[in-house]
Amino acid sequence: MPKAILFAAAAISLWPTVAGAVDTSNFILRNTADLYAVCSTPANDPLRPQAINFCEGFLLGVVTYDEAIADNKHLKRFICYPPTATRDEGIQAFVGWAASHKQDSKLMEGSALVGAIRGLAAKWPCKE
Repeated sequence: MPKAILFAAAAISLWPTVAGAVDTSNFILRNTADLYAVCSTPANDPLRPQAINFCEGFLLGVVTYDEAIADNKHLKRFICYPPTATRDEGIQAFVGWAASHKQDSKLMEGSALVGAIRGLAAKWPCKE
């Protein structure tokens, strides 16, 4: 019985660490919450390098798609970042937006693509 109590106490003490860790299932990007989990992976997480590279690649793809569609179809761009913007700033912009909206289940359960656009456009909106 004492071992069970000790194990339970250890599990409870680790709960905040486990709850914040990224899981490989987040890489499927079922929704914006998954993208947020991947892009905000803590520095001490063993999957941090893969997560940040994946996040960067996904956000770069979103921006490239936004630019390509706007150029080819003469549609309005959603994201108008300055020429000096870095990929790290893009990650920070998305993570900041997602952190401030993580309680909004409608936004966080929506498409990762749409969430990425919303997050980046919130930081770098296009003027009409």
